[in-house]
Amino acid sequence: MSVTEEQRQEIVEKAIREISHIATLPEVTLRIIELVEDPTSTAQDLHAVISNDPALSSRILKVVNSSFYGLPGQIASINRAIVMLGLNAVKNIAIAASLAKLFRGGELTPTFSAKELWNHSNATAIGCKLISDTCGLGLGDEAYLAGLIHDIGIMVEMQYDRSKLIDALDKAGAGVDGIPKVSLLETENEVFGANHQEFGQGLCAKWKFPAPFASATGFHHNPLGAPAEQQKLVAVVHAADCLAGRLANGFRLDNPSCEIQREVRELLKLNDEQIEEMVGKLQVMVQDAENMI
Repeated sequence: MSVTEEQRQEIVEKAIREISHIATLPEVTLRIIELVEDPTSTAQDLHAVISNDPALSSRILKVVNSSFYGLPGQIASINRAIVMLGLNAVKNIAIAASLAKLFRGGELTPTFSAKELWNHSNATAIGCKLISDTCGLGLGDEAYLAGLIHDIGIMVEMQYDRSKLIDALDKAGAGVDGIPKVSLLETENEVFGANHQEFGQGLCAKWKFPAPFASATGFHHNPLGAPAEQQKLVAVVHAADCLAGRLANGFRLDNPSCEIQREVRELLKLNDEQIEEMVGKLQVMVQDAENMI
């Protein structure tokens, strides 16, 4: 399907309008984002909101006591958990808990299910934190969330028109090894007139997410196409997406080669040895975090 830029925008906007039932984050999550973005907010302000949501409170305690954070002893109070994790990490957990509900639905094709995509999103998020820490970028929490939401556009497609997504998946022609003959990006453009980057960017705008996250969803296959001030974060997401695709049963429908772009390697100063080492570390970290979120 050959479409103009204006038509692509119209396609994305129409899809977001028609999935309004999933395009709204829970009120408690929106309030948490608002508080964390406000520099005058305190841990006590966050505690007041979270303590009214038993399910979210339980999730935060589960995460803070998981091996992922490696904190000593059992932490039983939400207040202590917020102090130990920090406001940004708590915000990420709240968003992750909300997002997990969107990644529901059975197997669409033999090579795709929403659960598989959620597992890949988690692996990419962990990979983002690993790359940020390894490269000393100081993007840990921000990079983690960017990785978690990077493929949310595929869920927009699934909710908007399942039959079209199935068509795009079939056209990609992935075999039992999960490697497609054609990238899903190409077949999405052919079937929808737009791809999951644009749908994801549109959903981030609907959610009023900060600009770096919209760029992470909108440019993770072309990091240097993102605004200059956001390229480093998007490059981290791109690299982590490739690392996650190289794991056992990794998701690579939209990234058949899983090769980190040369420009991204140069921007992040990554060499072959570091990349191989991070793939091994990521496999272990993903297994440790499997039941965390």
